[in-house]
Amino acid sequence: MRNADIRRLDREILATQKKLEAVRRGEWWPLNGSERRAMARSLAAGGYKVARGRSAGREEQRLDSTASSAEVRLNAELTALHGERQRLLTEAAKTKAAKRSSGWF
Repeated sequence: MRNADIRRLDREILATQKKLEAVRRGEWWPLNGSERRAMARSLAAGGYKVARGRSAGREEQRLDSTASSAEVRLNAELTALHGERQRLLTEAAKTKAAKRSSGWF
């Protein structure tokens, strides 16, 4: 409704886009706690297996799937933010049109 709400959503959209790009680059800072723990567990288990001379293929798959799920989560968040922004814009336009039709400038 208010421009401040739309600006706040715009800032959140930009922040989420930055997080998504960081996850795509392989950075950990945008991950939530459970995703970070899963990554750390897979990394530690993979390191242990490699040190023992075994393959760490399963742990590599877990790392990839955790990063992929974080990407999906951030995409869903971004989609929800865009939808909310559109809803606010539509609501503001309806309010403005109603004021104009009633002769209220």
